Amino acid sequence: MFESRSGILLIAGIGFFLLAFLSNGLVPVLMYRDMPEQTAEEVVNRNLLIQFDDLKSRYPDGYAQLKARLGPELSDRDLCAATLRYARDIYIGEGCWHCHSQFVRPVSNESRRWGPVAKSSEYQNELQRPVMFGTRRVGPDLSREGGRRSNDWHAVHFYRPKSLSEDSVMPEYPWFFDGEPTKPNDRGMAIITYMQWLGSSLPHYFNNFQDPLRP
Repeated sequence: MFESRSGILLIAGIGFFLLAFLSNGLVPVLMYRDMPEQTAEEVVNRNLLIQFDDLKSRYPDGYAQLKARLGPELSDRDLCAATLRYARDIYIGEGCWHCHSQFVRPVSNESRRWGPVAKSSEYQNELQRPVMFGTRRVGPDLSREGGRRSNDWHAVHFYRPKSLSEDSVMPEYPWFFDGEPTKPNDRGMAIITYMQWLGSSLPHYFNNFQDPLRP
């Protein structure tokens, strides 16, 4: 059997499977097993806090809903972390991962379209459990979305995508709002915060707001 063509192909197939398992499964585990996993509190950074404060000032009613839902006693920083956890569950529940990826690959000039190629350290946090690589790109990659557009833009886009992009196939999310795009509820506030978090730790973050902490 092992001297026949089918036997050789069988052995080769098993060998390639084992090689793929070692290179794509076991080796990464061994390489990164000692890398600490960040909590939501640890991934909150200055860029995101600026955006979160902007949301608070623009949509005080939505912020009040968010605080009432997640913890009236929380500081803004802790509330932001809790919001990210809440938003991650919304992102998964709404199936956003089905049409959007969160992984910039080192092929096809993707870095020119979406920003720097993804690094493994970006996924070593609790918000990437499960990892949000996605399944395909009906819409754009979102891993560098933070800071590229204003909070108002995201509010309108979630409420009625076609008002900003006529050819968009993204569904509307009216349940993120209390009747109009200027009134995001706690779910709307959370998902916008999540959009502004994606890529916020990278040096190239496109911050459209004045940093009050900058001298």
